[in-house]
Amino acid sequence: MEFLVASAIGILTAGGIYLTLRLRTFPVILGVSLLTYAVNVFLFASGRLTVGAPPILQDGVSTYTDPLPQALVLTAIVISFGMTAVVVMIGLGAFLGSDDDHVDDQPQTDEDRSEGAS
Repeated sequence: MEFLVASAIGILTAGGIYLTLRLRTFPVILGVSLLTYAVNVFLFASGRLTVGAPPILQDGVSTYTDPLPQALVLTAIVISFGMTAVVVMIGLGAFLGSDDDHVDDQPQTDEDRSEGAS
């Protein structure tokens, strides 16, 4: 089970880094989302993977699941959703402002603007 979770974290991280290094806005947004998913799974797995155990201590229960990683992951999901919305709006504004979605666009000089106008 641990090998499967570690492999999933590694694949999500590798895919997120690959997409983050692309030159278009949309793959960068997807890459950042994949990286946040990898961090969420890592945080969740840090609280010991226990199947069917309650997150609260009760009488007669010998094993329990740590509730702190669950709370951290829930908070991280909300924050990552908000940050994804912000990054999508910034990317959309950049696309609408320059009619191009390249991440590393060079600013236009006066010569480029005069050539485009004629």
